[in-house]
Amino acid sequence: MFALQSVRVAAVATVSQLLNSSTADNSQETNATLGLTLTLDQLSMNLSLSLNTSQSQVVQPNLVVQSAQIPAADTQGVQFTSLSGLSGSFVADRIQLNTNTSTVMVEDGFRADTLIYVRFPPDEAAGGRQTPTNVSLGFVLYQNDRFFRSGRYKKQQATIRVLSASVRGHERSVVPQHVEMLFRPSKVNGTTLFDFACVFWNYSEGDWSTAGCSKGNSSDELLRCFCNHTTNFAALLSFRQNYKYAEALDWISITGLSISILGLVLTIIHHIKENFNRNSRERQNNQISQIALLCIYISLLAFIITFLSGVGNSSRQNNAPIALSAQTNSIPNSDERVEPDHGSCSAVVALLHFLLLATFMWSSVYATQLVLLIRTMSRSLPPYWTKLSLAMGWGVPAVVTAITLGATYRVDNPLGYRQEEFCWLAALDESQQFHFGKPMFGGFLVPVGLILIYNVILLVLVSLTTCRTDPNLKSTNRSSLRKKFLISFSLAVLLGLSWTLGYLVLLTTGYTHLVFSIVFCLCTTTQGFQIFILFTARTPSFRASVSRSMEYVTTIRIQLKDQTYSLTKNSGTRSSSEVYRDLRHQTTSDTITLQEL
Repeated sequence: MFALQSVRVAAVATVSQLLNSSTADNSQETNATLGLTLTLDQLSMNLSLSLNTSQSQVVQPNLVVQSAQIPAADTQGVQFTSLSGLSGSFVADRIQLNTNTSTVMVEDGFRADTLIYVRFPPDEAAGGRQTPTNVSLGFVLYQNDRFFRSGRYKKQQATIRVLSASVRGHERSVVPQHVEMLFRPSKVNGTTLFDFACVFWNYSEGDWSTAGCSKGNSSDELLRCFCNHTTNFAALLSFRQNYKYAEALDWISITGLSISILGLVLTIIHHIKENFNRNSRERQNNQISQIALLCIYISLLAFIITFLSGVGNSSRQNNAPIALSAQTNSIPNSDERVEPDHGSCSAVVALLHFLLLATFMWSSVYATQLVLLIRTMSRSLPPYWTKLSLAMGWGVPAVVTAITLGATYRVDNPLGYRQEEFCWLAALDESQQFHFGKPMFGGFLVPVGLILIYNVILLVLVSLTTCRTDPNLKSTNRSSLRKKFLISFSLAVLLGLSWTLGYLVLLTTGYTHLVFSIVFCLCTTTQGFQIFILFTARTPSFRASVSRSMEYVTTIRIQLKDQTYSLTKNSGTRSSSEVYRDLRHQTTSDTITLQEL
């Protein structure tokens, strides 16, 4: 008998170790593990019989096998309980079996992790038990659902314990009248329990099923299930992420973006006005470069306005507590609850993505044609350049945006495309670590990085050409060098090279990360205002327009309605006082004097 018990303990220990292994990916191994569950059910039923005892128990860290032989006439119900411990492993002294109880009971001061109660019909309901008989009960408790692979329910982080109950007897009166279970869900960090389903494993379907099972009054601490049969039971969990939504933009960002909007609006107005005032031949010669500049201004202005108005997620997930008892008993698709997309935030992400890519792309187009004109000393570009620049400036960003959206966006799972905390491309995985498979990397960082590298090369070419000096000259004009530096700096601002600091923000930590973050914020939020200063405010035409406007404002005559005053100097006195008279009360045309200070 001792040898037989040792063999069973060794077998259960081996199966317990298998529960720690990785999940099977092939059907043959899945069928083998399901076969183990049937073997364990048989072992739990026959363990006490083979050992000639009323109860028998084998406990391993990941597996418990409990059996009992009970007189049918002496029990109302049987309760198997696994109590909570300091560790997640099963311990023998925290596994309890109550062979005669009428209701679910847990001793004061104890917390049950998993519990199953099997109630039998009373003698009167069963017509009386005339002959004594025994009821064989078997319970198997699995630490996880490693042996029960589901195609309906996808599990990422949740821990699902499986509890099996089997009953065998010679009378119909031993058929369970009621099976009740309690499951204490294992918390997943940063989440709240959203829903659960009471299920059993259907061997014929090879998956979980809810037939014959229902949910009772539950809380997020203890889940209650009812079933009308015995088999392998579980509570499939669905958790909702607790998101920390981005706060409103700080005053530095709002101030920088606001003055950028003002600067870009003035730049666009001045740009259109100046282009309109040019004669037809001059307008035709500068048409290509003017289109590129205008597209840069418009796309950047549209991006800033969209960012200010829509980057905060207005369609946030509902964080109200969930009434678990009111939920229908339906199997969730996954242990991660994701709200279906409401559309507004995803639309903002797609628009921001397109506009920012368009801004960078148009800056590359403008710099390319600038290099072509300077390096070739030509006054015009090929006739096809306008159509090509339009296709590159708007077409390439549209294609990248469409591919990113189509490859990662799903209505039932929008977080594969965007973030929930604020409206921008998804970048982090479940552990809040940057993931290269997210759209932020392939849809934004890679194309923008390539554009910035290309823009740096173009800037170098332009700078080498504009800063070229005559070697025969013995001195260099300082003002000329200052102008050349200003040209290069202005082009660097227009090309958005300050965005390279964003890559340094991603690669650094600690104090260095903070410094780069502040500089990046200041440079990028004020880019529109920098463009205004460098490309509009410094131009003679804009300064002349401002001067004319100021002269017009200073010459405006303010009408004094029906009050008329006359002021003249009184030369007959030394008094410095000022005397005013209402002309309506004058009978003669006398005048009033004002001594000049």
